[in-house]
Amino acid sequence: MSFRVIGKPIPKRDGPEKVTGQLRYLHDLEVPRMVHGKILRARYPHARIIRIDSSKAEKLAGVLGVITGDTVDQHPFGFARDHLALKRGKVRSIRDEVAAVAAETEAIGEEALGLIDVEYEELPGVFDPDAALRPGAPLVHEERETNLLDFRFTFEHGDVGWAFSEADAIVEGTYRLNYVTTACLGTMAAVAAWDAQGRLTMWATTQAPFLFQRDLARALGISGDRIRVIQPPVGGNFGRGLDLYPIDVIAALLARRVRRPVKIVFERMEEFIASPTREPCVITMRTGARNDGTLLAREGRVVIDSGAYVSWGSTTPTVILSTMAGLYRCPNIRFDSTVVYTNNLYSGSMRGYGNPEATFAVESQMDELAERLGMDPLELRRRNANRPGDVTPQGCRITSCALTECLDAARQAILQPLQRAPRAGWKRGVGYAAMFHVGGGARIYRSDGCGAILKLDDFGKLTLLTGASEVGQGSETVLAMVAAEALGIPLERVEVVNHDATVRPWDVGVHASRTTFIAGNAVLLAAAELKQQLLALAAELLDEAVERLELADGFVFVKDAHGRRLPYEKVVRSGHFREGGRILMAEAFYDPPTQMLNKEFRGNISATYGFACQAVLVEVEEATGKVEVLRVASAHDVGRALNPLACEGQVHGGIHMGLGYALTEQLIVRDGYVLNPQFMEYAILHAQDMPEIEVRLIESMDPAGPFGAKGIGEAGAIPVAAAVANAVHDAVGVRIRELPLTPERVYRALRGRSAPSPSSSSPVGERAG
Repeated sequence: MSFRVIGKPIPKRDGPEKVTGQLRYLHDLEVPRMVHGKILRARYPHARIIRIDSSKAEKLAGVLGVITGDTVDQHPFGFARDHLALKRGKVRSIRDEVAAVAAETEAIGEEALGLIDVEYEELPGVFDPDAALRPGAPLVHEERETNLLDFRFTFEHGDVGWAFSEADAIVEGTYRLNYVTTACLGTMAAVAAWDAQGRLTMWATTQAPFLFQRDLARALGISGDRIRVIQPPVGGNFGRGLDLYPIDVIAALLARRVRRPVKIVFERMEEFIASPTREPCVITMRTGARNDGTLLAREGRVVIDSGAYVSWGSTTPTVILSTMAGLYRCPNIRFDSTVVYTNNLYSGSMRGYGNPEATFAVESQMDELAERLGMDPLELRRRNANRPGDVTPQGCRITSCALTECLDAARQAILQPLQRAPRAGWKRGVGYAAMFHVGGGARIYRSDGCGAILKLDDFGKLTLLTGASEVGQGSETVLAMVAAEALGIPLERVEVVNHDATVRPWDVGVHASRTTFIAGNAVLLAAAELKQQLLALAAELLDEAVERLELADGFVFVKDAHGRRLPYEKVVRSGHFREGGRILMAEAFYDPPTQMLNKEFRGNISATYGFACQAVLVEVEEATGKVEVLRVASAHDVGRALNPLACEGQVHGGIHMGLGYALTEQLIVRDGYVLNPQFMEYAILHAQDMPEIEVRLIESMDPAGPFGAKGIGEAGAIPVAAAVANAVHDAVGVRIRELPLTPERVYRALRGRSAPSPSSSSPVGERAG
């Protein structure tokens, strides 16, 4: 099938505005009479609030109001309704919000924070899950009898005990993953404005505006129809905007108190402390296989440090289980989890949502198993790879799958010769890691749907109102392409409206790599209806049967009748001026035929699943432990690449994030305090640090995807760390099971190894150039 738009490398629509500095982000927003909000945070990670005296701050010139937890009407919110925006009586984390100020300028607001006197009674804290679960440990939430959360994710399939008894080889290990943060260039921000009728307008960094609207209404004690949510362009999200956060509630509370619009923007240090992180966890796993490499059993357990409150990071065991049970064919699975309150930061959703952690464990262990069996690591993966028609132990139905093709493509790409030989004192190695992730949403709510409205006007312009949010991932461009292709209209004549929740249709939010698949299918359904309306009206004007008409380039053509055509605008205009009138508009809602996980954590949670393989070529300096990544080859099963340029961009960005996770990034939290809350100390990789990257897009044509596509937004980041760890082992023979792979960590492992490292002229190293 040939396409006019689909499959073409179309630049992002907002690209020119971004690179020329013309795009107005949320941080740039100014509204009339706006003032600035500032938040005072806890001095200790665990303490009672004895007294708050804000009198001096209130008297400062330029201060319009000060609020605390005791002076405002607020309601619990969050995943478990376990915290307030402004804390009352007790702080449980260093990020906790104690008071907030509204002032004419940011400088005055900052000065006012220093004038607020808070008296605390410091309390002993718990800062790791093991300590939090010991008898007599301090309670993070005193109204509870334990620090153990009610969230327990357990699963069993097959006869795990028998399978391990039959295994010829068993490997096991413990894998430690630390705090990392999204480090978005645009910090978290919110602007709140109330009108005279008591209606609230919120400009926010959310990526789930309709759920945000619901949750904010609950936190404020008002009905959701009193809130209008607008999403200006943001400088990154990566999952950060999936939940409601105290900054949003506090902006609204301050604005209501001072009766003026309030804007709160995090400073960089505040972003590191108060922005949601990836959850720290410990994964213990063992895997058994036959001598020929056939997997027999896998058993895993994860312990999650939830921090002081529950957010999306506390629920990542569902995804960790999914990868353990679903990345490869494994008939016997057992899984358990422990999620624990501590006085640390609480974590949220972050790109990959538990899967980079799971994949690090699973794919490290696959290499360990291959070594134990004396097998090629890719051959072990190929032997156990999923194929179309497979159903995982949890019930995930694999409708399209090109995992084996991805394995082959990644190997072929990574083994291209390099221009130079390894440097003296450096050893070279190659590592591989595959990935399995939802590619068509995840039914974590009763609906996983998205709406679309298409309107064709009498100037031939098509307006798409989509529920899907644009948060930098490029959905605006791809959905416009889907509409243009389906309706035969030039791409430049498609306008996308997607920022104001008041006028756009409902959507559950940007997460779970769902937008291309679910929002794209909604657009196709609406386009099919609009197409029938357009053809029916044109058939009357042309006095032809509908079956004789076709659409292309903004015209209705009569088949095999050269020259007989009508521009869309003429057809639309005829509808406006005919008796009774007619507008050409269609709406649709697509909700995939998926299932929420049941109590046994079984169910086909996504309409399709993505697969990938990443290969990494590294050099390791034995004298220092420094790891340099020379090349990354990333092969992704994308269904169909609707926009290859956008697909590659997503993968490149994911690789950049994944390499940081693998090599340098760690938010250091000790005894509840963040020790490196700025870019001088939190080691983000720069553009010049990026290796040579080759992306290969493998098209498996998903039968349910829009034009065969499935999601790819998270896939690039997920397997990187595992591939790097495997490459380091291939280079110098040490297996490191904790991230990041800093020079110090690698150096210590090298000093502690019991066997000499493999030569850089080993088969893999030699083929890698």
